[in-house]
Amino acid sequence: MLLSHAGAARFAYNFMLGMVKAAVAGRVGRFGWSKAQLRRVWNSWKADVAPWSAGNSKEAYSYGVECLANALKNWSDSKHGKREGPKMGFPKCRVRSKHMKFAYTTGSFGLINGDPKALKLPRIGRVHCFEDMGKRVGDGRVLRMTVSCSAGCWYASLTVEYPDPVAPAKPSGGTVGIDVGVKILATLSDGTVIDNPKHYKRNERKLRKAGKRLSCRVKGSNRWKKASLAVQKVQARTAAQRHDTINRATTMIAQTYGTTVIEDLNVAGMKRNRHLAKAVSDAGFGEFRRQLAYKCLDSGATLVVADRWYPSSKTCSGCGTVKAKLSLADRVFVCDNLSCGYAREGVDRDWNAAVNLEHYVAPSAAGDAKRARRNRKTTGPRQAGNAGPCETRTKQNAPISVQ
Repeated sequence: MLLSHAGAARFAYNFMLGMVKAAVAGRVGRFGWSKAQLRRVWNSWKADVAPWSAGNSKEAYSYGVECLANALKNWSDSKHGKREGPKMGFPKCRVRSKHMKFAYTTGSFGLINGDPKALKLPRIGRVHCFEDMGKRVGDGRVLRMTVSCSAGCWYASLTVEYPDPVAPAKPSGGTVGIDVGVKILATLSDGTVIDNPKHYKRNERKLRKAGKRLSCRVKGSNRWKKASLAVQKVQARTAAQRHDTINRATTMIAQTYGTTVIEDLNVAGMKRNRHLAKAVSDAGFGEFRRQLAYKCLDSGATLVVADRWYPSSKTCSGCGTVKAKLSLADRVFVCDNLSCGYAREGVDRDWNAAVNLEHYVAPSAAGDAKRARRNRKTTGPRQAGNAGPCETRTKQNAPISVQ
């Protein structure tokens, strides 16, 4: 039944996409591309093209039409310059191997009274869950439920409405600057270091072995499907491990420090470098910033994003001198100012950048950034008494486990 509903959503999407193309080519009468208008056209054709549609919930077909309406709007806005980000292409037909999803927005769906480890799905019935949904939802009201399949497992994502929460007290940890990197996931200005486990590199051997087994199978056969599922499971496990590592790190930072300053990295540009693309993708810089943004909002902390062109790595945290060139191979920052304390032995490059970010002042006019660097004060690295389930260490001490 789950597969049937996912297929119904995909069928409605593909059929209406064909109708849109036919309308553009002039083979059928033109119609609007909003969700309501697309759904009206679908209902008029449903009995002819899908006589079996009564076996699935109408919400599955409505979800497919909604996805197409959003895709067409994104393409139109991107074409006319109303949408930021990369250019969006015209929608393409969805395939079973990549699109196994449907959603409920209306009707009797959601929790079951007296049965906390289950969900009610119209036309499907009771579906057992591995989590206590009653405890997770609490006193909230379920507005939407999206059911999806990934690596052979089914997931239900619930959109829940809660009363306005009480504003949390701001953490008393002060201000901290964070420099993210490939070798070390995050270096904090107080000396705390969060290592990068490099989950993809650790699981790459398993993925290569599963990929070789898949390449020996006949595409479409049962053995090919089994081998393809094995590849998906390795990829899903790698993504889950990376997500857990970033979750632990961002939770510790958001609950410890009152103000967090992080740099605005051009992750898409970094991925164009064929020497760094795999390592940058494995680190998950974008996910790190995304999680840190909403967790700081929940904990009452302040998140400051430094300007993308702010030279945090090239600037000396002791005297403010900016180096002309600093390659990625230089892991120790040596100041060009001979009267500076970092001119001879130097200082750790990542910690130096984190300290500069800690004292970052957003420029409001031309020249403000330079004056802010000249007038700020710096402090040396120190060990922080952090709290949170994150494995950290300091530059001066052995690895410590913060509970």
